[in-house]
Amino acid sequence: MEINNSQRAQILTEALPYIQKYYNKIIVVKYGGNAMINDELKEAVMGDIVLLSLIGIKVVLVHGGGPEITEMLGKIGKKSEFVNGLRVTDKETVDIVQMVLAGKINKNLVNLLQNKGGKAIGLCGIDGHMIKAEVLDECLGYVGEITDVNVQPILDVIEKGYIPVVSTVGYDNEGNSYNINADTAAARIAGALKAESFISMTDIAGILRDKDDPSTLISKIHVSEAPQLMRDGIISGGMIPKINCCTEAIRRGVHKVFIIDGRIPHSILIETLTDEGIGTMFVS
Repeated sequence: MEINNSQRAQILTEALPYIQKYYNKIIVVKYGGNAMINDELKEAVMGDIVLLSLIGIKVVLVHGGGPEITEMLGKIGKKSEFVNGLRVTDKETVDIVQMVLAGKINKNLVNLLQNKGGKAIGLCGIDGHMIKAEVLDECLGYVGEITDVNVQPILDVIEKGYIPVVSTVGYDNEGNSYNINADTAAARIAGALKAESFISMTDIAGILRDKDDPSTLISKIHVSEAPQLMRDGIISGGMIPKINCCTEAIRRGVHKVFIIDGRIPHSILIETLTDEGIGTMFVS
C-alpha cells in the first residue's frame, strides 16, 4: 500500500507521545521463534530495534537459538533429547550451546544491527559475571537455574551508546557453563534493569480465550489473574513457563510486559509506538 507524505507525517505525529514516553527508558526484547528463523522477519526486527535506538530508546536484545543448536548437534551426530521442554545438556552439548549462542548467532545479530545503521555489542551471560547459575536438575546436566544477575555490563554498554545483544549462557564459580532458558534469562535481566517494558516475541498472537479464534485475544491481563487463567486452561502447555516469566518480570519491577506475535512484520513498533498495540499486555 502506497502512502503519501501527508500520511507519513500523520503517522509520525501519532507516534510522538509514545516516543516521549519511552525516551531514555530501557526496553528488553526477548527474540525468538519464527522471527529468528525467517530472514525477512529477522531484517524487520533488526530494523525496528535500530529505529527505536535512534529515537532515544535503550533496547536490550536477549536471544536464544534452539533450532540452530539442534542443527549443529545433528552435524556432529549427536541426538537432541528434551525433558519437559528443556534440552538435556551434557558436557559436550554445553560446549556446542556456548559456541552457537555466544558465537555464531550472537555475532550474526550484532552484524545485522550494524548493517542497519545501529551500534551493537554482543555479550553472553559469562561476560562480566552477568548470569550466575547452578544445576537446575541433575537429570538435565548443564541446564542452569539462575541464582544471580549482574546487569552492570549491560548498563556499561548502553552508556556508551551501543545496543547490548545478550546470549543466555550462564556460569558458576567452578568454571562451568550453563544452558539457560532464554525466556527466564530475559525476564530476570528485565527485572534487574527495572525496565520500562519487557517484550517477548512468540509464534502466537497473544493469550486467546479460545485458542482457535484470534478474535478472542485478551489484550490486558493483571498478574493476579494469571493463576485462574491457568486453572481454566486458557493458559496451558508451553505457554505456562512463558507466562510465569512475564509475571516474574512484573514482580521484579518491570512496568509492563508484552507477549507479541513475532510472525507479524514490525510487531515491536506496532506495540511500542501505536494506540492499538498488538498481543497481550501484563501489568501489576
